[in-house]
Amino acid sequence: MSIRGLIFDLDGLIIDTEVGSLQSWREVYAEYKCELPLEKWALCIGAGLDGFDPHAYLEALVGKKIPREPLQQRTHARHLALIEQEVALPGVETTIASAQRMGLRIAVASSSGRAWVEGNLQRLGLLEKFDATICGDEVTHRKPHPELYLTALAALKLQPDEAFALEDSPNGVRAAQNAGMVCVAIPNPITAQLPLEHADIRLNSMADLSLEQLIERVEQRQAEKRVMMQP
Repeated sequence: MSIRGLIFDLDGLIIDTEVGSLQSWREVYAEYKCELPLEKWALCIGAGLDGFDPHAYLEALVGKKIPREPLQQRTHARHLALIEQEVALPGVETTIASAQRMGLRIAVASSSGRAWVEGNLQRLGLLEKFDATICGDEVTHRKPHPELYLTALAALKLQPDEAFALEDSPNGVRAAQNAGMVCVAIPNPITAQLPLEHADIRLNSMADLSLEQLIERVEQRQAEKRVMMQP
């Protein structure tokens, strides 16, 4: 087996934070009699404000400045309230336990800030299970740029073909592939509506396959890519 590690996204992959995040902003937009389309919101999924700034877009729609900090505090508090009872998505804990049993190294690579990443992992009882957590507020470029994944690979002391990524969003899939990795897409109810045809493998849930079965599919995909790259 050539796979020695795997790298997880957080938001929408380990825990479903995407629905609550979109809802918290849509509630604010409704107060201003505006709509926040999914295709706009999709730009920031996996990428953070580098991809789309919902506050700036709202200001553009209403044609006036809106104090940023109070609004961000409101949406953040509402988002936290919405996800407070969320648990790890199906298959996540089993996959992590299987990886540890198999001696694989595991990391989180998230465009979110460290406080958010560690806070959610701690609440789920998963923080200490990861060998590394690479966060968006500690890199120069967020997804779809490969920096988060390249940094995670370096932290795990692995090459791109020795690990694979688990992602839920188009930006996340591109980031992993841009780092030279095979990426498995496991979308949530929000990201399932977005284009994910570029993913190497797509599952409905992390519980669909055992980790051993998934690794077999990843290594098969790696072999296919190597053949495609031959002159």
